[in-house]
Amino acid sequence: MLEYFLGSYIVTIIGVAGAYLWSEHVHPGSGFAGVFIVLVLAILETSLSFDNAVVNAMKLEKMSHVWRQRFLTWGILIAVFGMRFLFPVLVVAIFAHLDMITVTKIAISDSQKYAGYLQATHAPIVTFGGMFLIMLFLNYFFNHEKEVHWLEPIEKPISHLDYIRGIEIIISLLTLVLVQSFIPENEKLPVILSGIAGIITYLTIDGVAHFLEKQEEIRNAKCAADSIKCAGLISFIYLELIDASFSLDGVLGAFALSNDVIIITIGLAIGAMFVRSLTVMLVEKKTLAQFLYLEHGAHWAIGALAVIMLITTVKEVPEIVTGGIGLLFILSALISSIIHNKKTTLL
Repeated sequence: MLEYFLGSYIVTIIGVAGAYLWSEHVHPGSGFAGVFIVLVLAILETSLSFDNAVVNAMKLEKMSHVWRQRFLTWGILIAVFGMRFLFPVLVVAIFAHLDMITVTKIAISDSQKYAGYLQATHAPIVTFGGMFLIMLFLNYFFNHEKEVHWLEPIEKPISHLDYIRGIEIIISLLTLVLVQSFIPENEKLPVILSGIAGIITYLTIDGVAHFLEKQEEIRNAKCAADSIKCAGLISFIYLELIDASFSLDGVLGAFALSNDVIIITIGLAIGAMFVRSLTVMLVEKKTLAQFLYLEHGAHWAIGALAVIMLITTVKEVPEIVTGGIGLLFILSALISSIIHNKKTTLL
């Protein structure tokens, strides 16, 4: 266990020390309060993101050891500074018509004002992530070649829907039309554009990945090796986008505990690091192969998360509910897998 989580422990120690010093700097005497909030955020991010780890592991299994390590190094930098800090700053800058330097200064020096800006852009942010995840969910289950079904009465019939070309896009766009009908008039256009951007982003990444897989099949050994390198990059980008979509509600929900963007970033960073370490452990120990229905449970959790994210455009949903539903799917799939393994052993 230590070899997988050593980096996470190091990040935790550095993060806790940084949280204490920053809190003391901003409000003398509040160092331990800052540490407490960081630890709570880290625990929530880790415990509520197990489905994220399972989905990441599925993609990571097909990547080389080099790209797995880059997922832990480059990936954590992107996840922490890119998704947990720069992305919200960029979104606020776009919708508030401010430059990023100004928004960054506001985020650090006036946390209340920054939180207000971020909440004002909540609907477009979660719509982007929700539509991306819906496409991921539908693309997994709408596959007539898939032989293993967990919730068979549901999964087996819908697996044949992929015979209808573009059915995932049709359902996603219809969902977006439904969502925007509940949105206030002044937010409709940003929500629609964000939702379409989420769909296009998924189609672009998935299309490029599919193209590289086909190229790998028809090229010779040397070209195939080059293709694998490219596929590693595309898979890496794909993983980062999945992680970004998963973390959107967590980033926004973290402001319920603190308005200090630095404290929030540190707490979520620690959680993100543990999720990545867990992902690598699942791959190295071949956990997905041992538990047949685990990835099915993870994708049902993705579908539930996508729906909840879209609901939050008009109604607040507690973070514990979002994570609890995802965890329920994962645990149910895990138990089903264990029962299946026992039956197989007896036979």
